[in-house]
Amino acid sequence: MTPFVVLLALAAIAALLAIVLAAGRRRGFGRALRLLFALAFLVLALGLALLAVGVRGYFGLDDREVASLAIAQRGPQHFEVTLTEADGRRRSFELRGDEWQLDARVVRWQLPAQLAGVPPLYRLERLSGRYRDVAQEREAPRSVHALGSDGLVDLAALARQYPRWLPFVDARWGSGAYLPMHDGARYLVRINPRGGLVAMPADAETEALLDASGW
Repeated sequence: MTPFVVLLALAAIAALLAIVLAAGRRRGFGRALRLLFALAFLVLALGLALLAVGVRGYFGLDDREVASLAIAQRGPQHFEVTLTEADGRRRSFELRGDEWQLDARVVRWQLPAQLAGVPPLYRLERLSGRYRDVAQEREAPRSVHALGSDGLVDLAALARQYPRWLPFVDARWGSGAYLPMHDGARYLVRINPRGGLVAMPADAETEALLDASGW
């Protein structure tokens, strides 16, 4: 099961316990104690549901292919890049420069979540164009596109804003990969279990283009 499903199931269990405790008929001190525990379980359920929403946009790390890219040149240092993500979503972006760069945000876990076997998570964050020449990188038109929407709740943002409340979430990691843009080139991007993006040619034609350009 994914962390989203596990957290959502735990939130449902906590909410059910809160309902059972609140529905008790005991009066006096026993009734007050039950309501106190019911309130605690309700707060726990809300917290777990919030975390579930926060991790929903992330995917598990298991040395998997996370994206493929197809390049089509539209002009000098002007390319259209079609990005297909692991979930099948396909989008096209215009990039300026000589190379494309894909960045991902990685969430790792500390104790006790680490002992529970919760896998690290990743989310593709942005696709951008970059110039090989540093001087041109400073002055030429830039192109960068956001890939992941933070939505209502983002786990990494919560961990940075409330580190004392989420000590088991380590959201300080990021990774990026880049390769040249050539007309007709196709690339695959994988992510290893440590959270590192690895880009590679998807076919022999692209590999030949890289060899011809000195890569």
